[in-house]
Amino acid sequence: MGGTTTAVRSSAIRTAGGAGFGTTAMQRWLDRQFTRMAVLPTSAMMLLIFGIPLAFSLYLSFQGWSPDQALFAGRFSGTANFEDLLTDPQFLKSLSVTFIYTAIIVAAELACGLGIALLLNIDLPWIGLFRTALVVPMMITPIVAALCWKLLLDPDHGVVNYWIGSHIVWLGRPDTALLSVMVVNLWQNAPYVAVLLLAGLRSLPSEPVEAASIDGASRWQVFWHITLPLLRPIIVVATATRIIWTFNYADLIFVMTGGGPANATQITSTYTLMQAYSSLDFGYAGALSVVLLLVMLAFTAAYLRITRGVEEVG
Repeated sequence: MGGTTTAVRSSAIRTAGGAGFGTTAMQRWLDRQFTRMAVLPTSAMMLLIFGIPLAFSLYLSFQGWSPDQALFAGRFSGTANFEDLLTDPQFLKSLSVTFIYTAIIVAAELACGLGIALLLNIDLPWIGLFRTALVVPMMITPIVAALCWKLLLDPDHGVVNYWIGSHIVWLGRPDTALLSVMVVNLWQNAPYVAVLLLAGLRSLPSEPVEAASIDGASRWQVFWHITLPLLRPIIVVATATRIIWTFNYADLIFVMTGGGPANATQITSTYTLMQAYSSLDFGYAGALSVVLLLVMLAFTAAYLRITRGVEEVG
């Protein structure tokens, strides 16, 4: 009698356990399906917004298309547009200007952003007001900022020439146009780097700094050997994002100089816009945009690898 009761109980436990396992597996499967269905509308919208223009640019890069033809009536030209890039002196010059412009701007933004973040990290009266004012330049639309600075740098009626007491055509000379655009870019985007680094400074643990101070380390030693290494992941993120944005940042230059004078400020992004909307050579512009995409993909891959290495070290 007792053996029969034990067998019945064991069978009931196995049945209940099986039912519970089946229910859990079904719940997990439903959760996975719900997650996929939840992100499907967003994925489809992103595919429509970015995927279709990207595919069309790739299509145009292999076409010899002219404005008097229908949208898909261009002549297939193979890699002719890409071959023309290699012999186009304006493209090669714009590429060199882009790398120089990006390197100088990102280095200056990191240096200025770190300095501003260190100053605003000090707890002083009214420091909150200065932290709030820091984000004002980065909140202004790039086109509006470019128009404002274009008026400030006007050779005849600009405030800058009035302050320095000289008549300088800032945006009309090859030796000052690129410098002027760099200063405006630095003014608008250095606060972004400063905000990132300030947030990193405010979140750093205080124990390592206090221990170093007790051991007699100077402020410079604390900054160089403790603060800066702890900020390294944030510096990597700020550097990567600023390189990507600066490399493709055509609004400011397009409004202020249009790539001139004498192509002194012509970066690859503005050169692509000129080819597409001024020369109406959409096939060549498509090839330019594909090259820019490949450069950004290569940098993104390098960035992810560096970031992974920094996280492993940290």
